[in-house]
Amino acid sequence: MMATLKRDGIPIGRKQVSGLMKQMGIQAIYRKPRLSIPNRESKRYPYLLKDIEIERPDQVWCADITYIPMKHGHLYVVAVMDWYSRKVLSWKLSNTMDERFCVEALDEALSKAKKMPEIVNTDQGSQFTGEAWVSTVEDHGVKVSQDGRGRWMDNVMIERLWRSVKYECVFPWEPSDGRQLQERLEDWFERYNHWRPHQSLGYKTPVQKAREGSKRKVA
Repeated sequence: MMATLKRDGIPIGRKQVSGLMKQMGIQAIYRKPRLSIPNRESKRYPYLLKDIEIERPDQVWCADITYIPMKHGHLYVVAVMDWYSRKVLSWKLSNTMDERFCVEALDEALSKAKKMPEIVNTDQGSQFTGEAWVSTVEDHGVKVSQDGRGRWMDNVMIERLWRSVKYECVFPWEPSDGRQLQERLEDWFERYNHWRPHQSLGYKTPVQKAREGSKRKVA
């Protein structure tokens, strides 16, 4: 960009170009870190959500990992979400992609649940195809569902969550370290669940949608 502007007769430095690009929200397009790396030795499970209607809370949960860049280094965040209400049930940060923090997030969601989910859907990343994750799901009498390879649309609800996390929480504030990121995510997920209305939910919050769905089922 600097070289192009100079070629067109506009004297400008690299730092000034970088500052202007940040102000205007212009980012370079590059290949993002590939997180969903399957373990070829792990058992594969079918995708169970095709052509089914998600009509109540705890019918389907989903989980995924994303990469969070910071001023100094990066971290990974995993979230467990209820597909019906979009409510984030639990989340964890880690500086590695070890499956342990994913299982910890799942354990937390299960421990707080009033009712076990029927299905838990993930991609085919090694964190979700390993023995620790699968056995935790199945030991609670829950079915394992996995996206088709390379089909991010199969878990589109949580992909939309990550887009919101990055563009509303991370990128505008540029957290400098893990502690600052933890604080910002705690505040953001709280607002996301309890305060932010969703157009796709009829302008209800995830918590309102979950309560509404639970009452309808009881009635």
